Amino acid sequence: MPPVGGLTFMTEPITKILFIGDIIGSPGREAVERLLPGLIRQYQPDIVIANGENAAGGFGITPKIFDDLRDLRIDVVTTGNHIWDKKEIIEYLRKDEFAKKDEIRLIRPGNYPPASPGSGWAVFTTAAGVKVGIMNLSGRVFMDAIDCPFRAGDEIVKKIRQETPVIFLDMHAETTSEKAAMGWFMDGRVSAVVGTHTHVQTSDERILANGTAFITDAGMTGPADSVIGMKKEIIIDTFVAKMPTRFEVATDGLELQGVFIVVNSLDGKAKKIERIRLKAG
Repeated sequence: MPPVGGLTFMTEPITKILFIGDIIGSPGREAVERLLPGLIRQYQPDIVIANGENAAGGFGITPKIFDDLRDLRIDVVTTGNHIWDKKEIIEYLRKDEFAKKDEIRLIRPGNYPPASPGSGWAVFTTAAGVKVGIMNLSGRVFMDAIDCPFRAGDEIVKKIRQETPVIFLDMHAETTSEKAAMGWFMDGRVSAVVGTHTHVQTSDERILANGTAFITDAGMTGPADSVIGMKKEIIIDTFVAKMPTRFEVATDGLELQGVFIVVNSLDGKAKKIERIRLKAG
């Protein structure tokens, strides 16, 4: 497009996605409560997505905590391998098994067996009327032996693209190689592949060759003065003594980590990806 008065104006319709990395226990929820309003004012996202699989005491999520996250203006919550840690979430997810995809706001990995409660994808309609597909997959390397995320993801993408080209994928996996492979596998078919699970934000954000925004890990939201969210003294003792210990969520150095992504609403191609890392106070 031609510059006007030295400035270039973006004319294509865009959809702005704000994603919050793994929320760790009550400290993570506190960080969201304190920092998300400012991020919404700054970025004016059309949709806010967060990974909430560690939101309940560091392991799992409960119906009440999910509702609390929604009250904090998070539109859709993704999860991962800790989705079943709080058993009360099982019946909560069963109601979504036969729900319309545009009514689902809490999703579990889509490559879990078909008998698993809940859904691995959802569709959210923004205030501007743009449909955004959100999907969740879990890796298999050093994790549970579940269905292939590549085959399952391929089938989910085909379904979502019948409704919209704007698709966000939370790839919840342990290894950088599996997440990077998923990025390239989905390049051009989804708008973004954002890694979660390792709780360490990476600096490799980029837009791949065919228009998919990618980052290996969006990071975590919660206590940064920790070992991936847990009290560092307990984790150090675990490594030194090699004795089983009960992990506890740390409380100090609250941060919100994640990414902001801008997508062309018509073709689903990413225009921008920006890392976010904010301290609470």
